[in-house]
Amino acid sequence: MQETIVLYPSPGLGHVVSMVELGKLILQQRNHQFSITILLTTGFWDTPSIISYIKSVSQAYPSISFRRFPSISVSMDQKCSGAAIYFQFVRLHAPNALLSLQEISKDHKISAFVIDLFCTSSLSMGKDLKIPTFYFYASGASSLAAFLQFSKLDEQTTESFRDLPDTVFHFHGLPPLKAIHMPDPTLDREDPAYRDFIYFCSGLAQSDGIIVNTFEELEPISIKAIADGLCLVDAPTPPTYYIGPLIAAGSKAEHECLSWLEKQPCKSVVFLCFGSRGSFSRVQIMEIAKGLERSGQRFLWVVKNPPRDEKAKQTDESPTVDLDSLLPEGFLERTKDRGLVVKSFAPQVAVLNKDSVGGFVTHCGWNSILEAAVAGVPMIAWPLYAEQHLNRNILVQDMKMAIPVEQRQEDGFVSGTELEKRVTELMDSDIGMELRERSWKMREKALAAWGPSGSSTKALTKLIDLWKRG
Repeated sequence: MQETIVLYPSPGLGHVVSMVELGKLILQQRNHQFSITILLTTGFWDTPSIISYIKSVSQAYPSISFRRFPSISVSMDQKCSGAAIYFQFVRLHAPNALLSLQEISKDHKISAFVIDLFCTSSLSMGKDLKIPTFYFYASGASSLAAFLQFSKLDEQTTESFRDLPDTVFHFHGLPPLKAIHMPDPTLDREDPAYRDFIYFCSGLAQSDGIIVNTFEELEPISIKAIADGLCLVDAPTPPTYYIGPLIAAGSKAEHECLSWLEKQPCKSVVFLCFGSRGSFSRVQIMEIAKGLERSGQRFLWVVKNPPRDEKAKQTDESPTVDLDSLLPEGFLERTKDRGLVVKSFAPQVAVLNKDSVGGFVTHCGWNSILEAAVAGVPMIAWPLYAEQHLNRNILVQDMKMAIPVEQRQEDGFVSGTELEKRVTELMDSDIGMELRERSWKMREKALAAWGPSGSSTKALTKLIDLWKRG
C-alpha cells in the first residue's frame, strides 16, 4: 500500500503556500516513497490566485495531489471579529477532513497527518484513526514559545488585553511584550476568537510533534526555553523539529524593479514592502513619502490601495493603484533619480537578493523575516497585525538584526520624521553597518542549516525516519 503524508493548511494563500513548500521539502528527501496529499477547505476565502496556484503546483509536482472539500458558508455575525468567523469556517469543515482521512486510508497508508494551528479541530480525528498527528507551525520558535504559555497567560487577568495599555507580559524564552501587542484574536476576551485561540494553543501539547519553520541558529534562546520545558509546565513538550528556513521561490517573471535595482550602487537601496495583506491609510502613505524624500536615500517602495475601512491594516491586493492621488504632489518627479514606486506587488525574494538592496522596511511577517535573513539584509521593523509585534521584539532585541520604528500606541501610526530618522540610521550610520554585518553572518548560518550536516537537515532526516518506521 502506497504511503502518503496528509497536509491540512488553514484557508488563505499564505497558509497553503507554506504547506506546499513543506510538501516539496519532504519529496526532496531520499530513501522514502511518500506521496503528498493536501486537504483544502472550500468557501468564501477562495481567490483566483489560490486556484491558479494549485493548478501550477499540480502540473509541476505529480506527487502532490489536492483534495478539495465541498463548499460551505458561515454566518457573518457582525458581533464577531473576522478572526472568529475564520475560525468557525475551519471548524465547520472538520467533518470533511475526517471523511477525507477515512477515504484516503482505503488505498493509502497515511504515515503522518500534519495540520495548521488553526485546524486544531482535526487533531483528535488523527488520534482516533491511529495516525501520527503533527502541527506545522509556519512562524518562528519565539511566537511558538509564547503560544505554548498562552493558557497560563489567560489565568493572569480577567480583563481583555486591549484594555491593559500599561501591562507587560513576561514569557520564558523571549522578550517582554505589551498586552495590547498580543495577536489580534486574543485582544478581546468577549470575542469567540479568544477562546478559540486558547483551544488552538492547548492542542499543541497533545500532538505527536511540532514542525517549525525556523532554524536553530536564528532563535537559540526561544528554542532552548522550549527544549527545557519552561513553556509547558503542566505537560511534557512534544518533540519539536526545526526545519527552516523554508521559503517559497516566488514569481520567476521579470519585473521592472529588478532591472532598476541592477543599475543602483551596492547596498544603497532601502526596500519598503508590507506583505500581501498590509496596507495603510492615505495619511500614512503621505507620511512615508515625506520621510523617504527627506532622508535622501535611494528607495524601492511597494504601494497598495488604502483599506476600505481606515481602521484596518489589511486589504486585498489590487493592481489598480492611483499613485497621483495617494502621493504628495510632485513626489514622483522629485525622487525619480533615486527612487522607484511600484504598484501592489514586487517579487520580494528576488528583490532582497539584489546586491543593491541594503535595507528592508518590513511588517515583520515571519516569511519576510526569513527571506531577509537568507538574503543577509538588515531590517527596519514596523509591525502591523497578527504576531508581528512579538516578531519585532525578537528581531530587535534577541537577533539584533533590525531597528524598530516608534509607533503611536493607539493606532500604530508612524510619522514621516520617524521614518526618515530610522532609514538614515539603517543606511548611513555605524549602527546600520553593525546590523548589516550581523545580518550577513546570519545569512551564512541560514545556508549552513541546510548543509549536509546542518541543523535543519538533521531535524528533517529524524522526522522522515520516524514516519518511515511508523
